[in-house]
Amino acid sequence: MLGNWHQLWVIASNPDNVPVVALIVLVPFFTWFGLRQAKANDRLIEKLEKDPELARTHHRKTQPYHASWQKEVHVWPYLLRIELLAAIVVTVILLVWALTVNAPLEELANATITMNPAKAPWYFLGLQEMLEYFDPWIAGVLMPTFIILGLMAIPFIDENPLGNGYYTYKQRRFAIWTFLAGFEGMWLVLTLIGTFIRGPGFMWFWPTQTWDPDRVEFLTTRNLDQMFGVNGKWLAHILPASQQPYAELWAKGLFGIIPVGLYMVLAAWIFYKIITSTPFSRKIFSRMSLLQFVVMELLLVVMLSLPITFFMRHLLRIKYVWETPWFNL
Repeated sequence: MLGNWHQLWVIASNPDNVPVVALIVLVPFFTWFGLRQAKANDRLIEKLEKDPELARTHHRKTQPYHASWQKEVHVWPYLLRIELLAAIVVTVILLVWALTVNAPLEELANATITMNPAKAPWYFLGLQEMLEYFDPWIAGVLMPTFIILGLMAIPFIDENPLGNGYYTYKQRRFAIWTFLAGFEGMWLVLTLIGTFIRGPGFMWFWPTQTWDPDRVEFLTTRNLDQMFGVNGKWLAHILPASQQPYAELWAKGLFGIIPVGLYMVLAAWIFYKIITSTPFSRKIFSRMSLLQFVVMELLLVVMLSLPITFFMRHLLRIKYVWETPWFNL
């Protein structure tokens, strides 16, 4: 049952959650602002492409322009003046923040009294939320490594020469949607879930529900092989006598390869179709080497596994798709 809105206000007003509340406002605003500028540039590019004569003489900026202005804008005083004003504004905001909001400091750590819920800092809440859906070594080591390596690999796998130094949507459509899906659609959503929805015992509370520390949940999850009744009896007749006690483990391991393999092939094919859906994107794709394409597909497939695992856990109560003695996916 939904409670009142007081619980939501208690969470939002927590000093620890001030940055997350700011994200809710700032991220959509700057996303809209950037896309607005990109659309304006796209209209200007389309206008100049239709009229080559105009393109040779027109000012190639969406901002107003006067012929009397200097053709070169010097760092001093123009850029440094803006940077100084920005530094002053940020300093004032931080000063007001520090004076009006108490620092979330607590007493010394006590092993006999732990926080409930015990949450990571706001910038690690997305990582803590991923631990609910993956093995610790995957959520804590493998996924962050893919994120870091993926960010490092972007300049090497991106063969699109357009959109550097200016906002554009038409020329960077795939890159923009990949960023929006990965950062805003996944990472920020996980951070918001960890902030507003995960309550005592890290249980799921809707934003207006009262956080009851005495609440008990009995959520039954199952692996995909349990849904299909995989028990390894048929495999016990084939294996040597020394391996027959492990027939069920072998059967679960072999069964799990099928859905994981199908997912990787199907997801890679879908991304390939999306990438080559327009003549412009096909032109960019033709410039990529096989290594660049494989790395890009691998990063996209891994990224897509997060929302799929999220929905499988909450809608179907599936814990793992592939279970082995060494790892679980």
